[in-house]
Amino acid sequence: MSQHKEVKLITTHQLQAMKQRGEKISMLTAYDYSMARILDEAGTDVLLVGDSAANVMAGHETTLPITLDQMIYHAQSVVRGTQRAFVAVDLPFGSYQGNSSEALRSAVRVMKESGAHGLKLEGGAEIKDSVLRILAAGIPVMGHLGLTPQSIYKFGTYTVRAKEEAEAQKLLEDAKLLEELGCFAVVLEKIPAALGRQVAEQLTIPVIGIGAGPHVDGQVLVVHDVLGITKEFKPRFLRRYAELGDLMHQAVTQYVSDVKSRAFPSDAEGY
Repeated sequence: MSQHKEVKLITTHQLQAMKQRGEKISMLTAYDYSMARILDEAGTDVLLVGDSAANVMAGHETTLPITLDQMIYHAQSVVRGTQRAFVAVDLPFGSYQGNSSEALRSAVRVMKESGAHGLKLEGGAEIKDSVLRILAAGIPVMGHLGLTPQSIYKFGTYTVRAKEEAEAQKLLEDAKLLEELGCFAVVLEKIPAALGRQVAEQLTIPVIGIGAGPHVDGQVLVVHDVLGITKEFKPRFLRRYAELGDLMHQAVTQYVSDVKSRAFPSDAEGY
């Protein structure tokens, strides 16, 4: 029997226990019901309803345009397709940075309207008040440090973050702060592997990496990248486990050909 069958429902408590016993945490993005069902049944521990939906589902260049209403729609779809995995939802740009009251309103809407299990927010000390306000309402919060795509225009590039000592030190301090505030986990994106290891060793909560090396407590990738549905995105940290984009293209090409040639439908495929 595979290991994921042993746990009926992944919770923040389960994720903490996984870190303590050294079991790596698997996390993938999900944006719709059908994909969520597949990922959940395959044993993925955490499904992230990422604001990357702005890129892979809507075709935007950045994550900034996606709205709170759109995130709630995607989260509802994923929750309906999930029986075992922990479902975390990104609070989108502009829904929590302004003030803690707005952050709480956004957080409550996501939780009430989607049925998700927790939220992910980008940033450290600068969003402390928002994190505290959301946590005080009993809503689990996952942090996100390193390359934070909602701040891409501030960074000006998607290059590796925290290579310099000062930025690395701030990241470590922010990670510790998020843990002290009560976050149940932290995502580290595109930072040196040595720094990822340092953060994971110094924090008692799970540290999940995307381009943060092998020594963190778990890994997360965008599912469309993992499955080869997207082609343009080819960072060093991405491993493609399938080339579904090619298979889908071949299948649709054959369908179009069969329709044009009258090979589909056959007499047996009618009533």
